[in-house]
Amino acid sequence: MINKILYKLEQVEKEKGVEILFACESGSRAWGFASPDSDYDIRFIYKHDLDYYLSLWEQADVIEFMTEDDLDGSGWDLRKTVKLLAKSNAPLLEWLHSPVVYYRNETFMEQLLPLAEACFSPVACLHHYLGTTKNFMEVCSAEEVKLKSYFYALRTALAGKWIIEKNTFPPVAFAELLPIAPLEVQEKVRELLDIKAQQGESYLHPKEVLITDFLMETIRFNQENAGSLGSGKKMSGELDRVFKGLIR
Repeated sequence: MINKILYKLEQVEKEKGVEILFACESGSRAWGFASPDSDYDIRFIYKHDLDYYLSLWEQADVIEFMTEDDLDGSGWDLRKTVKLLAKSNAPLLEWLHSPVVYYRNETFMEQLLPLAEACFSPVACLHHYLGTTKNFMEVCSAEEVKLKSYFYALRTALAGKWIIEKNTFPPVAFAELLPIAPLEVQEKVRELLDIKAQQGESYLHPKEVLITDFLMETIRFNQENAGSLGSGKKMSGELDRVFKGLIR
């Protein structure tokens, strides 16, 4: 599958006239709880030639594709990427820390990763994860639940808890987040992981009160402690300098 992904990315470069600087896996395959029929969520950062950035007019800054063999691709232009980095955009930070990398331009990453660390805003990322967890609570409270919904909610709840307790950007891999949950929750989650690895995305699982209660408790914890968190550094000048250097 990796060869198919790399070939598709090469096609994107030729068809769109761009250079891909970084490509990774996002979603359940990167997080570590994929089902047998999970898509490949390919995320990438690209740049155009200089004329694109000198234009007076707004132009498309996203490239998306979906193939018949479940390659779901979405990429952001370099300028969009740097602007989102300045805001400590959590999905972008997850891309940059993905454990599954398909391609990386080393010069690009050597410049971007230190800026990502400096721009990291605990409070901004906490609110992103908190909002995502809340969005899943209605479906997670039903009598039958897609395991995908449980794991999406658990991952974001634990990511928020990690930020509060450690004041660093949380690991992308779910297995590295899980140890901060109570032992009984960890044991139940491992049971559910085994089930999910054997079931399709449409599988419905009976409600697990232990999981639902833990999610509600963690939402309250994250809300109550959000006010104690700081924000990232303002790096406008440095980000502008790096951006200009990369497009020249």
